Amino acid sequence: MRATTPTVALTGTAFATLLLIAFMMGANHVAARLAFDNGVDVATAVAFRSGVTALVVAVLLRVYRVPVRLSARHRKALPAMGLLVGVQSLCLYSAVARLPVALALLAFNTYPLWTALWARLVYGHRPQPSMLRAMPVMLLGLALALDVLGASSGLGASGHWSAIGAGVAFALTAAATFGLALVLTQHEAGDLDGRLRTFSTMAIVAVMALAGVGVQGGFELPTAPIGWWGLVGLTALYGTAFTLMFTVLPRLGVVGNSAIMNVEPIFALALAWAILGQAVAPVQVAGGLLVVATVVWLGTRRP
Repeated sequence: MRATTPTVALTGTAFATLLLIAFMMGANHVAARLAFDNGVDVATAVAFRSGVTALVVAVLLRVYRVPVRLSARHRKALPAMGLLVGVQSLCLYSAVARLPVALALLAFNTYPLWTALWARLVYGHRPQPSMLRAMPVMLLGLALALDVLGASSGLGASGHWSAIGAGVAFALTAAATFGLALVLTQHEAGDLDGRLRTFSTMAIVAVMALAGVGVQGGFELPTAPIGWWGLVGLTALYGTAFTLMFTVLPRLGVVGNSAIMNVEPIFALALAWAILGQAVAPVQVAGGLLVVATVVWLGTRRP
């Protein structure tokens, strides 16, 4: 899962690496859509992705000899964080399976609003003035991107929402659960090594997905070669992005994550257009840019 610690000044190499990670994250969701369109179900995709990523991070823990020291607070928080990210993973891929990829990611990118809400509800933290100013801007951009009145789709509001409603609900549920996971991470496990947090989270998510696979009677694997490319692609892209995040970025002087990575929906928009033939109206693109710009501003502002 993404870290929440602040960033330091970026070098050119670090900036390029962050963009590469954002590109791979966006490409991961496009690959997932290829898999979903060719026989793969959400539980199978999440199981492959999270299982392989957990193994990769486990190797990093071994190579770097990361000490495993968990307090009682960590032991309580880590399972909760894993369950939340498991729900987030399943819901986000469910949204990607039902919506244009970029729109699913844009709806998910409202998670900073949910983070502020959960911090207020759970820990009594008042949102910063910058967050309050950003909220209406982000919601306006999301409304434009989703074409809430159905003007761009030509279906009207009722017909448009019958087509996208389930996907949007999944994306917003993913944003809400991810926001709560970030709040718990910051307050209950912020002092834990990021690689250890990620291994625990991905392992729990993999177990959840495997349980879902068992309930449905087994893996639903691709029915066409392009589906296998999608399944392999989403697994490799996600695992590689996380490997870069926890091995290369610290050496480049970047602490944790950066808001630069929130350009992921823009990369997804371009890739989905080129590979999947998914296109959105210009006003939806403008709304998407507004959402991304707002999220990046929130992540780069000075406290």
